[in-house]
Amino acid sequence: MKEVTATGPSVNDALESALAQLQANRNDVNIEVIDEGKKGFLGLFGARLSVVKVTVKVNPVQEAKQFIENVVSKMGIDAIITVTEKDREVNFKLTGKDIAKVIGKRGSTLNSLQYLAQLVYNRHTHQFTTIVIDAENYRARRKETLVILAGRLADQALRTGKDVPLEPMPSFERKIIHSSLIKNKQVKTFSTGVEPYRHLVISPKK
Repeated sequence: MKEVTATGPSVNDALESALAQLQANRNDVNIEVIDEGKKGFLGLFGARLSVVKVTVKVNPVQEAKQFIENVVSKMGIDAIITVTEKDREVNFKLTGKDIAKVIGKRGSTLNSLQYLAQLVYNRHTHQFTTIVIDAENYRARRKETLVILAGRLADQALRTGKDVPLEPMPSFERKIIHSSLIKNKQVKTFSTGVEPYRHLVISPKK
């Protein structure tokens, strides 16, 4: 976190000095007036300089991006990260050579990276925002796979008359399956277990 404590004949002068040192604009910083100063008698005797502490605001998106870059770099992968923000969702799209290594088995590595990036983002803001990390269009392909799986397992639940538990998966993937079956009036879905082993169950309606 970058911060500067500066002095000046007035609060505004001290602030301008701090902004110049930080090479920042007023909208990019938090300002704390430590001492408003005092002009003194005839502007000379008893005068006291104004003191301000100026701290550069942390950008949670940039913090999350930097975290992702560091992790991917340590994996030996040279990735390009494209960021798009919409409503309360931030998407990080990773492209580059050997980027498939970031995905892992059934997206396990990608999901872990996404979870950690979410923690980094949340550390710098109180506003809930969903973080999504994608590589090689994996999220779209995984969604398609889950929708097909949901239909097949729903048929199995109806054919056997028994609950069909799925493997543990993150909440956003469970939501995909739940949403794909919500219009099926013959089955219901519910989650059970404790993270990270929480899983979805498809159950035939009695």
